[in-house]
Amino acid sequence: MGKTAIILGASGLTGQHLLSKLIADERYDIIKLFSRKETENTSSKVIEKIGDILTLENLKKDFTADEIFICIGTTAKKTPDKTQYKNIDYGIPVAAAKLAKENHISTFIVISAMGANEKSSIFYNKTKGEMEQAVLSKKIPHTYILRPSIIGGNRDENRPMEKIGLAIFKLLQPLMLVKLKKYRIVEAENIAKAMMYLANEKPELQIIESDKIQELAILPTKNI
Repeated sequence: MGKTAIILGASGLTGQHLLSKLIADERYDIIKLFSRKETENTSSKVIEKIGDILTLENLKKDFTADEIFICIGTTAKKTPDKTQYKNIDYGIPVAAAKLAKENHISTFIVISAMGANEKSSIFYNKTKGEMEQAVLSKKIPHTYILRPSIIGGNRDENRPMEKIGLAIFKLLQPLMLVKLKKYRIVEAENIAKAMMYLANEKPELQIIESDKIQELAILPTKNI
């Protein structure tokens, strides 16, 4: 029998890529999506669990799988209220890690951000750093934290200034040599590929910086 995976944040840019890859992968029989509203996905592999993901504890009985992928997150522009921001970027991954531990799920993969540091004076970096430490404290056997730089890809939202910024940043990519590799744009699809690699190969790494994400994305995984 194939594996069961949980995705939080399947409607986001990276989550969409990850979902399509899990559906196409014969190693996975069931993909559970936990979200506030239904997606338009029609795959027979997909099971949607609709509820308030800010209170994941209420969905505990359905929160069973072999692997958990956390692709959820917000931005200061979308969520200017810092309390609500922390409820999402800290609260949801930590609640998911707690349930993973309680439900004996041994693989937990979460997207954080470059610069995450619980001691930072920058609210965004501090929140991500605190989330990482709280997740690691659960001691889930195979825990992986990805710290991408700027995430590239085609988003559904209309963000003209962000698109201009990304275009400029892409022009600078060739100038970013070895010491600056981790600052290069990492495509959302490559983050999804790296997550798949980590889930199936289970290396010793726990913190995966942006340049390492790029490396893992091109490595093959065993068809187990």
